[in-house]
Amino acid sequence: MRFQNQFILLCVLLTMVSCAKKLQPEFKTVEIAFIADAHFQDIYAHFEDADYKGIKNPETGTFVNIRTMQAQLTSTRLFNENYFAFLAALDDIAARGIKYVALPGDFSDDGQPIHVKGLRKILDAYMAKYGILFFATTGNHDPVRPFVQEAGKTDFLGEGGKEQIIVSSSENLKAEVSGQLKPIITSEIKKWGYDEILNEMSVFGFYPQKEYLYWETPFSTYNYNNYSLEKAQEQSELSKRVYPVGAHNFHPDASYLVEPTDGVWLLAIDANVYVPNTELSETSSNPKDFSGASIGYNNVLLQKSHLIEWVKNVAEEAKQNGKILIAFSHYPMVDFNDDTSEDMKHFFGADKMQLHRVPKEDVAESFADAGIQIHFGGHMHINDTGVRTSTQGHTLFNIQSPSLAAYMPAYKVLSIKNKTEIEVETVVIDAVPEFNSLFSLYQQEYDYLKEQESASIWNKDILKSKDYKAFSAWHLKELVRLRFLPKDWPKSVSISLINSSGKDLLFINEFNQDEISKELILEELSLKDFESWTGFDMIYDFYRLHSADALAITDIGENRLKQYEFVCNQLINSEDPFYQLWSKIFRKTRRGKPSGHFKINLSTNTIETIKS
Repeated sequence: MRFQNQFILLCVLLTMVSCAKKLQPEFKTVEIAFIADAHFQDIYAHFEDADYKGIKNPETGTFVNIRTMQAQLTSTRLFNENYFAFLAALDDIAARGIKYVALPGDFSDDGQPIHVKGLRKILDAYMAKYGILFFATTGNHDPVRPFVQEAGKTDFLGEGGKEQIIVSSSENLKAEVSGQLKPIITSEIKKWGYDEILNEMSVFGFYPQKEYLYWETPFSTYNYNNYSLEKAQEQSELSKRVYPVGAHNFHPDASYLVEPTDGVWLLAIDANVYVPNTELSETSSNPKDFSGASIGYNNVLLQKSHLIEWVKNVAEEAKQNGKILIAFSHYPMVDFNDDTSEDMKHFFGADKMQLHRVPKEDVAESFADAGIQIHFGGHMHINDTGVRTSTQGHTLFNIQSPSLAAYMPAYKVLSIKNKTEIEVETVVIDAVPEFNSLFSLYQQEYDYLKEQESASIWNKDILKSKDYKAFSAWHLKELVRLRFLPKDWPKSVSISLINSSGKDLLFINEFNQDEISKELILEELSLKDFESWTGFDMIYDFYRLHSADALAITDIGENRLKQYEFVCNQLINSEDPFYQLWSKIFRKTRRGKPSGHFKINLSTNTIETIKS
C-alpha cells in the first residue's frame, strides 16, 4: 500500500511538472538595435532667437546650418552627413520591424538645445509611425558638463565658403579678424546640462513610462515584486538621483533599468564622471570647476562605486525572476585595441591614439563579477568585440557599436534567441539618400581655401564619393593625413614609412631576399603587387582595420592583406625596434574576436562567427 501511494504521488508530481512546462510561454526572439555616437546635429533647424537662417543650398534651395568640410576632416566624427545616415538607419530598422532601439550616448554633439530638440522630434515621429521605443543613455557629449554652459563654434560654413562663427554669448567672441563674417549670437547653441537634456529626452528611457513593464534607478527603494508606476514616477525626480562628488557637491546619475518587453531587462549605465579640477570648498554649479567625462569607466571605479553594487543587485534579481540582462553605456568596459594597447603606448606614446580612454582590467573584472555578461558600448567610433573572464570565472562580452558619423558607418542588431543564445549583426549603412546634397556648398569652401592658399587644404576628391560608406572612408583617409599622422605618429617613423614602397618594406632585410622571392611564387604574388602601394596605404589600412575590424577586409582586399603579412614577417625581424613594434601591432589589429555577424552562447561563454 505504501509503495502504491508513493507511485501515485510520483505520477501527480510528474503531471504537475508537465503541465507547468506547457503553461510556460515559449520565448520569442527579441531584437534590439544599437545606434551609438550618432552625434546628431539638426542641419535644417533655424534659431528662434536669431535672425539667421543659415546658408542657401544652390542644389535644393533650402537653408542649412552646417560645419565646414575642413572641420569634419580634422575631427574623429562627421557633423553634417551623419544627419542623413541617422535617418537611413532608422528607416532600415523600421523596415526590419525592430521595435526597440538603444542609443549608447553621444546622441547629440554637445547637447545644444537646437540639436537635442531636433533629435527628439525625429524620435517622436518614428515612435508614432512605427511604434519604436527608444532608450538612451548619456555620453561625454550629452552633457559635456553636468550644468549649462555658454558655448559656440567658429567653424560653421558661411557665405562664400568662409567660416561662420555662431556662439551663445558675446562673451565667447574673440577679437574680430579682418574679413570675417559677422558672428551670430543665439542661446540655442549653448551646451545643456543634465536637467535640460533629460527633460527634453524624458520619454526615451530616462523616466518611467506606462509602456514599461518595470523601471528603476540605482536609488529606487522598491523592487520588481512591489513595483508600481506611481512609485517609479515619484522616485524618478533627478534631484533624488544624485551621488556625492567630493565633500560638497552632488551630481546626477542618469542610470536606469527598464523591462520594455516580457523577459528582457535593459540596463542603461550612466558612466559619465565629472571630476573636480581642484579641491572645492563649497557647492559649485560652475561647469569650469569640473573636467569632461571622456575617460569613462576608469573614473567610475573611483567616483561611482555605487553603480557596482546596484549592477550586482540587478543581475541577481534578473536571475531570480528569469530575465535576460543586457547592459549598455557610452564607454567600453574592455580594451578595444585588440589587446595591443601596451604595444601602442610604446610605439605612439601613452598620451596618443586615445589610449587614455582604454579601460583598466579592473573594470571588466568588476562588472563581470557583478553579473554583466553582455555589454554594448560606444565612444570610440569603432567596430570591435572584447572578451574578458575574471579570476572568479565570470565572462564579460563587450560589444563596441560603430558610429554612423565615421568609418565604418553601421549599427548593431541584437537578436535574443533564448536565455542562453544571442546573435549580433552589424548593419553597414552604405546607401544613404541625399548624403551628397551639400557637396556644392563644400565646393564653395574649397574654392575659397584655394584662393586663400590655405596651408592644409582637404582633398576635393572626397566630393566624388559614390555612396555614404565611400564618403566615410574618405573622411578617415583625410583624418589620417591631416590629423593622425602629424599629431600621433613619431615623426621619423611616419616619414620613413610614407616614403617607402611595399617592395622597400618587403626587402628591408637584405640577407633573405632570395627566400622571399621563392615564397612569393608559392603564394602566387609578384613584386609588382608590392610596388603598387606605399607605407601610407599600409598606415591607412591599419586605421581601417582598427576602426572597422573584419568589416574592412572587403575594402582592403584579401590579396593586399596577404602582402601586408609578408611585409610584417620582414619588419618583425628588422633591426629597427619601431618597425618590429609596428609589425606586432598591425598583426594583432587584424586578428580580433568576431565582430561582424556572430553568436554568443552564455552558458558556455563561447563566441563564433556566423558565415554568410
